[in-house]
Amino acid sequence: MVVPNGNGSSATYFILIGLPGLEEAQFWLAFPLCSLYLIAVLGNLMIIYIVRTEHSLHEPMYIFLSMLSGLDILISTSSMPKMMAIFWFNSTTIQFDACMLQMFAIHSLSGMESTVLLAMAFDRYVAICHPLRHATVLTLPRVTKIGMAAVVRGAALMAPLPVFIKQLPFCHSNILSHSYCLHQDVMKLACADIHVNIIYGLIVIISAIGLDSLLISLSYLLILKTVLGLTREAQAKAFGTCVSHVCAVFIFYVPFIGLSMVHRFGEQHDSLLLVMMGNTYLLVPPVLNPIVYGVKTKEIRQRIIRLFHVTTHTSDP
Repeated sequence: MVVPNGNGSSATYFILIGLPGLEEAQFWLAFPLCSLYLIAVLGNLMIIYIVRTEHSLHEPMYIFLSMLSGLDILISTSSMPKMMAIFWFNSTTIQFDACMLQMFAIHSLSGMESTVLLAMAFDRYVAICHPLRHATVLTLPRVTKIGMAAVVRGAALMAPLPVFIKQLPFCHSNILSHSYCLHQDVMKLACADIHVNIIYGLIVIISAIGLDSLLISLSYLLILKTVLGLTREAQAKAFGTCVSHVCAVFIFYVPFIGLSMVHRFGEQHDSLLLVMMGNTYLLVPPVLNPIVYGVKTKEIRQRIIRLFHVTTHTSDP
């Protein structure tokens, strides 16, 4: 449905899609997706709880990890409830303003997560390459300021996106190609010149995701250079502290970059594949990050085991 306004025509709502070609099965497929969402929320809440309650974990690496967990909860929650409503109740419509809010939330939270991953890489660089300066460089107040800067940066970079979209007229289809609202998806429905949106989108990707990934890569090149000069025992210890973060970086950036490339340069793409890539981008990192850190990080793993051990003994008669 479109209604006229002063600048042309504006969609009052958009249509989100479920799983193209699997409409009959998506009701049942929603159950494992819901289970993954619950795993993501509970797993990340557990990480936050452990870091908050264990004073020995009040260090930059673990504080940044709790920030990452909080963002993972918010990112998955910004899309999964509506996605479940689509799969279970065929609630495919989303009002224009709600779509803009969801779009801003998804993109800004992704930008914040990228900044936190960069901060975690910087933490590992200082801890390994300049260990004697680590405590003075990454103090608790400075870590807090970095977290606040991540929030401000993500929100500021993405704030113009809904404003640009609201200036566009929509006079054709209002059917989106995902189960949630993305900027690159919504702007393609406009019946006007979208070069401003495309250029600003590219500027955001280059200045945020591109710059962050470049600096993360540079950090690990410097870390690798330092580690190669250590003894084998020290090398194993240094690499052990970086494995979880490297996994988190790949888990976040690979789906993000893949989805962005398909949207910007893909002419012909399978709609089901596109939807699955979009769902993977929002759901897989929040599910895998607490698992990776729980398995690979000794301190987190020990606290999780202790937590379940205490819970089990408490429930015994």
